[in-house]
Amino acid sequence: MTARGTIRYWAAAKAAAGTGEEAYEAATLAEALDAARERHTERPEFARVLLRCSFLVDGNPVGTRDHASVELVTGGTVEVLPPFAGG
Repeated sequence: MTARGTIRYWAAAKAAAGTGEEAYEAATLAEALDAARERHTERPEFARVLLRCSFLVDGNPVGTRDHASVELVTGGTVEVLPPFAGG
């Protein structure tokens, strides 16, 4: 089932996307990220930044789980977190 929610981009991901947030319409995290890559094809750095990011789905870390297995819900939030420097 397709869900609708919000993807929020932080730091380098926000700069690469050219926006702080956008809507998703997808059943899984993999689908949402694929759609985001397609929306930002004119920004090649965006796809490269996503490869280095970690993700929170509704406040829960995705970790090493397969993104195709992470289901999204309507009204949910995906946080895209690039690696942060410092401690």
